[in-house]
Amino acid sequence: MAISPRKLRSDVYCYSYQEDSKTPLVINVLASLIERNMARSKRIANNNSHKVCFSKSSKDTRIEIFDCCETPDMTVESYLERIFRYTRAGPSVYVIAYVYIDRFCQNNPGFRINPTNVHRLLITTIMVASKYVEDMNYRNSYFARVGGLTTDELNKMELDFLFLMSFKLHVNVSVFESYCCHLEREVSIGGGYHIERTLRCAEEIKSRQNQHGRFSQIARVML
Repeated sequence: MAISPRKLRSDVYCYSYQEDSKTPLVINVLASLIERNMARSKRIANNNSHKVCFSKSSKDTRIEIFDCCETPDMTVESYLERIFRYTRAGPSVYVIAYVYIDRFCQNNPGFRINPTNVHRLLITTIMVASKYVEDMNYRNSYFARVGGLTTDELNKMELDFLFLMSFKLHVNVSVFESYCCHLEREVSIGGGYHIERTLRCAEEIKSRQNQHGRFSQIARVML
């Protein structure tokens, strides 16, 4: 998909949260990253096929919670677009979800993203990220319907995910920025664009509000 830098820049910085808002561009970049990760994992699995028995015996069975019996007939990008269409989660939610996926893979070396677990991993991480970022959220039952799961399935996946992550969900601004930069590099050849830095903007707005509040207090005292 050819996207001009000007269009990207305009889309990012003028992003609207209206009902008819188009899909954030970060979703396209994230989908591309995950699909390449799956392709790389498949190559590694094919090259190490003679080690399958050892891998299965040493694998943490808890991470199999994301595995499904049948591969969903939906691409990663289509699934992400569906989640956005029904949840309207902001662009920063997908960046945070990407941080969580990366941390999860680092904490669980035996885990490999593949077509049988990617959809469940995505809906779980996006739901958790939404709870971390957004002020208001849908219930787990609603996310489950959006993701094509039962509420019990999603509840169990969320709980197992949190324990496998050791409940380390905090993402500071510098980490958020670094992952934004990584996503930006994914499209740098085509002109590049800036991922929505919602967390930083929120902190700047909060800082300005606090300063304005202090000035108002000083003015009242002087009066």
